[in-house]
Amino acid sequence: MMTLHATSLRAVLAALALAVPAMADDWYPSRHGADDTLGAINFLSPDKVVQAARLVTTGKTYALGVPTGPDSPAYGPRRYAMTVLQLDDGLGAPLAANGITSNDDLLQTWMGIGSQIDGLGHLGIKHRYYNGKHASEFVTVTGLTTFGIETLPPIVSRGVLLDMAAHFGKPMLEAGTVFNSAEIKAAASAQNVRLEQGDVVLFHTGWLSLSETDPERFMAGEPGLGEDGARYLGELGVVAVGADTWGLDALPGDKADELFPAHQELLARQGVYVLENMDTRALVADGVQEFLFVLGQPRFVGAVQAVINPVAIR
Repeated sequence: MMTLHATSLRAVLAALALAVPAMADDWYPSRHGADDTLGAINFLSPDKVVQAARLVTTGKTYALGVPTGPDSPAYGPRRYAMTVLQLDDGLGAPLAANGITSNDDLLQTWMGIGSQIDGLGHLGIKHRYYNGKHASEFVTVTGLTTFGIETLPPIVSRGVLLDMAAHFGKPMLEAGTVFNSAEIKAAASAQNVRLEQGDVVLFHTGWLSLSETDPERFMAGEPGLGEDGARYLGELGVVAVGADTWGLDALPGDKADELFPAHQELLARQGVYVLENMDTRALVADGVQEFLFVLGQPRFVGAVQAVINPVAIR
């Protein structure tokens, strides 16, 4: 009987040990509630939009997205293919009395290519995503049933650009350069800006220009955000974090055995959206540090990510 009891106890302890990794970090439920699916977007408000709109003084607009095409920065096997279709062979008889001719386009692409937003269903921790939701609860081959891009409201808020290249005294940071909370605070202080809840924070590293001159080097690594910096921004309550790099995280990072820890901190633990391949060059050239950030992302049902072109207005 004692042997049976000991065996049973070991089995119970083993089962508990298997359950620990899902609970050990104590990162869910979210501060926005156990059923929340929007994350840091909850920090947006009409008042925040009005405050951000007051930053517009010249009316100049800046496209933050890069052109999307077959040569766009893309991670892994992602690719883009456009096919233009015409009636018949394109030279058939025009339609109707007014001679209508037309072109259509058929696009075959991954959603996470070029300038993009990562939704909360993109990257998790041991198959658990924002608010501890397990992949088995919402991931299907035909689309996400929770966290789909179509569920997000427009992101309109105060944008802040932190020039990390200037902070390190270089025109372009090298791959593997990591910035964390200390560097973020120092850069903000030097620019005399204060990060606030509901902000969209963008980092300029100078890395994006490599995508045009040396795409292989561009994709081989990157400067970027570390886990500590991501935690700092998430705890501040920023809505989204982006950079002029293809993956936001520093690669290689400050922990050799970890991959995309800032993504995990932002998306899974904090519910903060990630913006990649943001073109910050014109903002830096004009000395813009704060601006009205406007993003009406496409509403593709069940999408994990989406190609975007946010607009900064100063």
